Amino acid sequence: MTERARENPAEGLAIGFRVKSGYAVAVVLAGPAAAPQPLARAVIDLSDPKVAGTRQPYHDGFYQSEQDERAIARRVSVVKRCAVRSVAALVGEVRSIAPSEKGRARSIRAGLAVGSLIDPATVGNPHIRAHANEGRLFRTVLEDALRAHGIDSDVIVEKQMAERAATELARSPASIARAIKGFGNALEGPWRADEKAAATAAWLALTRPAP
Repeated sequence: MTERARENPAEGLAIGFRVKSGYAVAVVLAGPAAAPQPLARAVIDLSDPKVAGTRQPYHDGFYQSEQDERAIARRVSVVKRCAVRSVAALVGEVRSIAPSEKGRARSIRAGLAVGSLIDPATVGNPHIRAHANEGRLFRTVLEDALRAHGIDSDVIVEKQMAERAATELARSPASIARAIKGFGNALEGPWRADEKAAATAAWLALTRPAP
């Protein structure tokens, strides 16, 4: 479900995501980057609660990695369908609350905040490797679904965001934190670490040239 702030006619749109296992928290900002304003927050499904195992497709119960490649393939197929459906719905809603200008759809940029970019093949422990596979899966299906709508994504490791934001936004960490808090005050619903990371990713996306 999406919680909206007031509509904003400012040019530039960005969706920031905090990618999790089976879902993503999204925050939509309208630019310019010098003075962004929040439009909406949402949680989108990247898995199907009706299909067992799709939230952690590389696991077989707690602390066990799935060994059945066919089971993994079935779950991954469901994850891809969920990502396509969820992103299409979100992009449609974003375009509805930020209509086209002069008959042309406004461009959207995206930023994905993730926990890690580690290559699963480099992980020796099977359980940790399962988590790494899931991290890569949910990130890439979200990137692919956005790309199908002409939206390019920038992937950022969450631990690196603060330093990058201070550099690219040319603001102090305190100033950025105040602005991010203000975004939350303008939107209904929870405003926790995931929402803050998604908002930061969206803000950084606004600094990129429009496609």
